[in-house]
This record gives sequence, C-alpha cells and structure tokens, in this order.
Amino acid sequence: MGDNRLEHQIGFILEVDKIKNVFRQTFLTDGSRKENDAEHSWHLALMAVLLKEHAAEPDLDLQRVVKMVLVHDIVEIDAGDTFCYDDKGALDKREREEAAADRIFGMLPADQADEIRALWEEFEAMQTPESRFAAALDRLQPLLHNYSTGGAAWREHGVTSDKVLQHNRHIANGSPVLWEYAETLIGDAVEKGFLPRA
Repeated sequence: MGDNRLEHQIGFILEVDKIKNVFRQTFLTDGSRKENDAEHSWHLALMAVLLKEHAAEPDLDLQRVVKMVLVHDIVEIDAGDTFCYDDKGALDKREREEAAADRIFGMLPADQADEIRALWEEFEAMQTPESRFAAALDRLQPLLHNYSTGGAAWREHGVTSDKVLQHNRHIANGSPVLWEYAETLIGDAVEKGFLPRA
C-alpha cells in the first residue's frame, strides 16, 4: 500500500485501539472491575450531550467539547494513567504526556495532527468555556462512580474528603450547577462513610 492520507488515518485509528487496555483507578458503577480509558471517554461524550444545559456558558460549541473528551486521554496509551490523587506521579505527568502526544498525534496527516493536538492542549489548559466544561465532566464522572460503589477507589487509595473537594473544585468553572451537585454528593459520601473526613 502507498503512503497516503487514508493509511495514516487508519494507522492512527488502529493505534488508539490500545486505549481500551489503559485501565483507570475508577471502578465501574457495579464495582465489578476498573474502567478503561475508552469507556471513560465514551461516558464523558454522552455526559456532554446530556448535561450541556448545565454548562456555565450553555452556548458553547458542543461538538468541540465532544471531540475534546474523546481525545483527552489518548496520550495515556504511552504515558499511562496517572491517578488524580497521586502527587508523585503528577511530578512528571506533563513530560510523559507531551512525548506521547508528539508520537501518537504525529501519526495523523499534519492538519489532523494539529487539530487533535490543539484539542488536547485546550483541554489541559482549561481556559475556554468548552475546555472548562469538558474538565468539569472529567471530574464529575469518577465522583459518580465512587459514590455508586460506596467509595471503592477512595478507600483503596486512602483518599480523604479534603482531597476530593480540593481536586474537584474546578468543576464550578465549567458548571456551577454540577459543582453544587458534586458537593452534595461528597457531603453525603462522608455522612454514609464512603469517604473519610480529613
């Protein structure tokens, strides 16, 4: 086969199938196993469609949000998943993810590589209404899972309520309504013993 645009696109599509083998620390809501990055990204895309009305700026570009959440964790194919409460892992996270972005996004034709890289960078920066909403969903989804499993991942890693509140506070930037809901959920998790107090 010749070296053409379609072959680069198909090569990328096959490469990103590996995201199905990147497992997160978040358990499925039935507690049976931990979810993978592909499941997480799909869940966020559906949440974006369903919860758009609750965005801080509801006239945002939904297609951009959906694209962002679909590609935001692709770098973890190379960089691995860094648990959000892992302070040590966070130290070199950006460096690992930059190298992964160079390699994986670089497999695409240049115009698409630039677009996908820009979406990933936008998500990471959380400076646009779309990226703030996408990041809010990215934080809310594990909260929903943790609450549904009686705090399974929180207990496994010894996470306390102060850390959960601090780490997830930026949900408010993307959606004050969803942050209010998250705060209620966190408070209830503490009351029910799912989440230890600091």
